Formats: sequence, structure tokens, C-alpha cells
Amino acid sequence: MTTSQLFNFSSYKYSDSLTVVGISFCTAIVCEAISWLLIYRTNSYKSLRSSIDKAAKKLETMKTETPNSSSSSVAKVKISNKKSKTKKIDRVETSLKESSRDLSLFKFKSGAVVALVLFVVFGLLNSLFEGKVVAKLPFKPFGIVMKMSHRGLHGDDVTDCSMPFLYFLCSISIRTNLQKFLGFAPPRGASSGLFPMPDPKTN
Repeated sequence: MTTSQLFNFSSYKYSDSLTVVGISFCTAIVCEAISWLLIYRTNSYKSLRSSIDKAAKKLETMKTETPNSSSSSVAKVKISNKKSKTKKIDRVETSLKESSRDLSLFKFKSGAVVALVLFVVFGLLNSLFEGKVVAKLPFKPFGIVMKMSHRGLHGDDVTDCSMPFLYFLCSISIRTNLQKFLGFAPPRGASSGLFPMPDPKTN
């Protein structure tokens, strides 16, 4: 590839879009590498993840189990078993929530570093593409979506897409799928944060 061909890339129709997507992909790889160094390869994380997986499978099994016998002679036994089973399910759910909270706290170790990387990359992209249209949306956005996608742009064409909106979409989709591909996605039974929704049974 000649030097003139390399410089011609900047005049390519989708060069800005591909640049943002490419930087987003590289950033996702760097963030996952940092998370692997600080979290995923440690024995503490592996132990927590294993306990969450086991608890989630056990809870699912306990909730799907149904008694086969319907004889009236075992009605009292069934009621007693049901109460015992409910208590066991509550214990497993409590254990699962505690492990999920511990896992979220453990991930905070790399959170600051990853946030710093994302902040630096966003600042770099913002300096390169401030006020520039980097993509065209295939639809006309409305409301808050339009404010996000058209942020910092001049003109009345609402299908114009700014860098922050494209970078936001790429960051979410690329890193999520990369985590699944590498096997770093959150365990199935893990709650979605440090403060899970309260259990209505405790109210």
C-alpha cells in the first residue's frame, strides 16, 4: 500500500465512522485486558464466580421441582415439605445476593483504571471529531435520542450523528459481546449492581 493510498483513507466516505468504531474496539480490548490482569485471573474472582453459578443452578432446580405424589395421605407431609423448601430457597437466595454483592465490590478494583482509560479515549476522540458528522442514522431520532445523536453538531439534518453517540453505542455493544466471547460475562445468577432490588418477602 502506497503513502498516497494511506492518506486517501481520510477522504473515504466512511473513514470517520470506521475510525471511531476501530478505536472503540481497541479500547474494549484494553479494558478487558486490564480487568483480566486485576480481576478475572485471580483465585478470589474464580471462587466467587463458581459459588454464584452453583447457587443459581441450585436455586433454579429447587424452584422447578414439584412433588409427584398427590395422595391425600401425604397432604400434611407435603405442607411441611413445602415450608421447609421455602426456607431453603430463601437461604440460597440470600447467599446468592451476598455473593453477587461481593463480586460487584471486587470488580471495583479495576473500575477506576477502566474509567480513566475511557475518559482519556473520549477526550482524544472529542478533540478529533468535535462538531463533525461521523455517521448518518438510518432513521429520524426524536426526543432525548435526537439530543444525544445531534449533540455538538450544526445544521438541521437530524439524521447526522455525532461522535459521542456513535462512541457510546460502540462501547456498549462491542465490550458486551467481547466479554461474552472471552467468557468474562457476569455469571447468570449475579445481580446487576451493588444495590439489588429489595426482596418483597422481607417487607
